Amino acid sequence: MKTYQGSEIRNVAVVGHAHSGKTTLIAALLHAAKMTPTQGRVQDGSAVTAYDEEEVARGTTMQNAVAFAEWQGVKINFVDTPGFHMFSHEARASLMPVEAAVVVVNAQNGVEAVTERVWKFAEEANVPRIVVVNQMDHPKAGGGGGLSALIDDLHERWGRNCVPVQLPISDAEGFHGVVDLVTMEAFYYTPGGDGRGKITGEIPASLAPQAKAAHEALVELVAEGKDELMEEFFAEGTIPEQHLITALHEAIREDRIFPVLFSSGLANMAADHLLDFIKVYAPAPIERAPFAVKTPAMQAVGSDGGDGAAGDGSASRKVDDTEPTALIVFKTMTDPFSGRISFFKVVSGVVKNDATLENYSRRGQERLSHLSVMQGRKAVEVPELHAGDLGAVAKLRDTFTGDTLGQKGADIQVELTAMPEPAMTYAIEPKTRADEDKLAPAIHKLMEEDLLIRFYRDPMTNEFLIAGAGQPHIETIVSRLKKRYHAEVTLKAPKVPYRETIRGRAEAQGRHKKQTGGHGQFGDCKIRMEPLPRGGGFEFANEIFGGAIPRQFVPAVEKGIVESAARGYLAGYPVVDFKATVYDGSYHDVDSNEMSFKMAGRLAFRKCMESAKPCLLEPIMKVEIEAPDEFAGTLMGDLNGRRGRVQGMESKGRTTVINAEVPMAEMLTYGTLLTSMTQGKGSYRMEMNHYDIVPQAVAEKILANAKRPVEEEEE
Repeated sequence: MKTYQGSEIRNVAVVGHAHSGKTTLIAALLHAAKMTPTQGRVQDGSAVTAYDEEEVARGTTMQNAVAFAEWQGVKINFVDTPGFHMFSHEARASLMPVEAAVVVVNAQNGVEAVTERVWKFAEEANVPRIVVVNQMDHPKAGGGGGLSALIDDLHERWGRNCVPVQLPISDAEGFHGVVDLVTMEAFYYTPGGDGRGKITGEIPASLAPQAKAAHEALVELVAEGKDELMEEFFAEGTIPEQHLITALHEAIREDRIFPVLFSSGLANMAADHLLDFIKVYAPAPIERAPFAVKTPAMQAVGSDGGDGAAGDGSASRKVDDTEPTALIVFKTMTDPFSGRISFFKVVSGVVKNDATLENYSRRGQERLSHLSVMQGRKAVEVPELHAGDLGAVAKLRDTFTGDTLGQKGADIQVELTAMPEPAMTYAIEPKTRADEDKLAPAIHKLMEEDLLIRFYRDPMTNEFLIAGAGQPHIETIVSRLKKRYHAEVTLKAPKVPYRETIRGRAEAQGRHKKQTGGHGQFGDCKIRMEPLPRGGGFEFANEIFGGAIPRQFVPAVEKGIVESAARGYLAGYPVVDFKATVYDGSYHDVDSNEMSFKMAGRLAFRKCMESAKPCLLEPIMKVEIEAPDEFAGTLMGDLNGRRGRVQGMESKGRTTVINAEVPMAEMLTYGTLLTSMTQGKGSYRMEMNHYDIVPQAVAEKILANAKRPVEEEEE
């Protein structure tokens, strides 16, 4: 295929709420650009960006996928993203390698919960937005309130800068095409065609007055803030088409205008016009602001705690072929045939096939053989990729998502968007010994693909724990383990990571004495324990004077306390947020050793816990719920029943956003219940916020079912 310069490339992330038709729209665009012989469909797995077996089975996108279209001299790279709230971290990550976001809005339902969220993500990332109202062929397009109500809603949510650059040609018989408000031409389409319209200068008579008014509104908005355009506008009453195209491109790039277009992905209507629009108006990679990067000098300054010019965060790398070669890996995919495939953005320079680059993050050399661009899961080999392009390479030895590679001596680090913390943890148990052997390697391969997954063994219960964004996320992981790696596991109820702490001050003596045939064991210490503020962790202080305990044995006392705290006191949960001070003790010249003082520290800790008012702590989640206004009352009542504390409510158009703090124990099955309470129209997200004391009545039930830890007196 042709090699494209940075000025001939457009990178766009296609984002929006679930079932707004993002994957289908990309399939239509690829077919319109003649990249596919037929239009792919999500239902049968033939859509280019819906290749994962789990996504096809569930009918929803769960991970980012990349595809490209060659269109009239430019190459457009599309990043398809999930629209389900539980996978919105993937949509957020997709915004780093692109220069524009196509925000897909369902013509029937309008702006939904995840649409708002991805808009906010794009705003935070300074990524220009193009709004596409999709599924215009639906009988209920406009949501009952018509097109004007939908545009009013966009204005209310995102400001008057959200302006139509097209008008849909619709009547009682359906959606027929669009009017281009820049060129004032009409495009007509045949449903189910190849996405390429028939252009005509004739705007339907019924639409002519509306189109004229919309054109004037667009011209006026484009001219705002540009003196020379305003002068031209007032002098001539309009702006010439070529000037308008240039000014609109600049306004979109600078986030001053968010254009609104109309299409139907399933019927493949207005796809060619959308491709044209992206080609002309979306920013090219060379137009984006330079990447903020870290250099070795800045990292060295940061690590030693110093400051200075090198550590002010001002380093940057321009997207330019003449700069040193550098790329950032933004996604990893494991293919059963090709192995690990690394997707990357060329930050600067030109990446050539078979080039050897240094991994700046891990200090190794990597050879980029079979340099490719991805068309879904299919790799198309290319000889080179220029600054700003997206590419992929298979079988890198030691390169993972987030690593920066480049030519030796020009080190930089480009940072990806930070991932949120997992919201839910489940215990998993391999079904057989063979499954246990396969489990860890398989999960680590999945963790390379999805940075939100956590996998570890609970030191208290020795159970394998897996953490993710929520129940559907974890169920997907389990399904992939079985289908891809033939590792079957049983999913157990999620565990709430309770903690224990103290509310009072206590002092106690721990004395360990044991006489055997030879040397005995003797350790004696007195400690004081007091509570720390929530989140204070553990502190240890030494107030020994006069050598009551030799200096070399004091760390053993601390170790004994730490080990006992990890085992817990009330119910086997770690004890946190306390300070332990050793202030006195005694020793024996012959029989004292580290083990003896470690045992003494354990004994002293347990005696202190008896009188320090121990209590349970539970994790409190920060929860944000979005649902249509009519469900707000039901949701508020339900939250109160879950011991939730509502922090505030906010109205966004026809949607209510409820912010609350709710104990994790009350949120374990919330997703399923929210779906039933809101008829599938509500969404939520939650993240760990802080720990708080469990109410007495609830704590009694937890303690009744828990096994109190038994401290070993001997080792």
